[in-house]
Amino acid sequence: MPPTLDDLLDRLHVVALPMRVRFRDIEVREVALIDGPSGWGEFGAFVEYAPPEAAHWLAAGIEAAYGAPPTPRRDRIPINATVPAVDADRVPEVLARFPGARTAKVKVAEAGQTLGDDVARVEAVRALVPAVRVDANGGWTVEQAVAAATALTAGGPLEYLEQPCATVPELAEVRRRVSVPVAADESIRKATDPLRVVRERAADVAVVKVAPLGGVGRLLDVAAQIDVPVVVSSALDTAVGMSRGLLAAACLPELPFACGLGTGSLFVDDVAEQAPAVDGTLPVAAVAPEPARLAALAAPPDRRRWWIDRIAACLPLTSPSRV
Repeated sequence: MPPTLDDLLDRLHVVALPMRVRFRDIEVREVALIDGPSGWGEFGAFVEYAPPEAAHWLAAGIEAAYGAPPTPRRDRIPINATVPAVDADRVPEVLARFPGARTAKVKVAEAGQTLGDDVARVEAVRALVPAVRVDANGGWTVEQAVAAATALTAGGPLEYLEQPCATVPELAEVRRRVSVPVAADESIRKATDPLRVVRERAADVAVVKVAPLGGVGRLLDVAAQIDVPVVVSSALDTAVGMSRGLLAAACLPELPFACGLGTGSLFVDDVAEQAPAVDGTLPVAAVAPEPARLAALAAPPDRRRWWIDRIAACLPLTSPSRV
């Protein structure tokens, strides 16, 4: 059974982390942290998500704070660099925050930008990192995705196109028309049926995230039913949430791709000092926030109240199977 609301609120810390660069139109990342009997959990559903979707994220935080962790198979995880939709001349500055990374995920299809901007950004990354993948967050039509696949591979290969279009049928059509592998993210983490994208042969790679799926246990259950390679990624997590992503990746039987678990470097400051990447990998370990950082990064009282109200709305929607 989920914990009581009173118990959750007694253990709650709400923090606001400034971003180094705008990411998903976010300049300050707010999350609620739970100091639980089993460790720290994180509830960081993006603010626009309604309670039915945000409840999965709360379930993931409760799992971390109150549940027993699974046993990992490995102690270090290869990570990709993450390059937001910055101008091409800022790419070296961004990549410098990911020492040793040999794979980079580049954000494309940003509102207000052009395919030419995307190509310039990808080429700037390709000059510094050997393996490049792009993420459109569902921002293209089928025809735009097909054109982008051609333009973005003119200067070299892409590891995959992540969520080029919004719907599963569109992904399937893009996959039939391009030679670049197609990865699904939102079509898994935001779907009521996360396995549909695989059944309909709409993806070559599945990008899975702990919080949107409801926890490490749920992620591992979904991954076991997916017959394409899996990449574990973050949802702009703090060091607390990132530790759960690293744990999930460490528990998978196979890990053929670098994981998107290095986004902590996008924060000006975090709730805990993250271990530095070594040869493009991060260690698997539980994380406890530092009290001084929690105090310094505490959200204003009105925002804490907003998160308390949100938890009260989401808690009744958390399924016992998710916590």
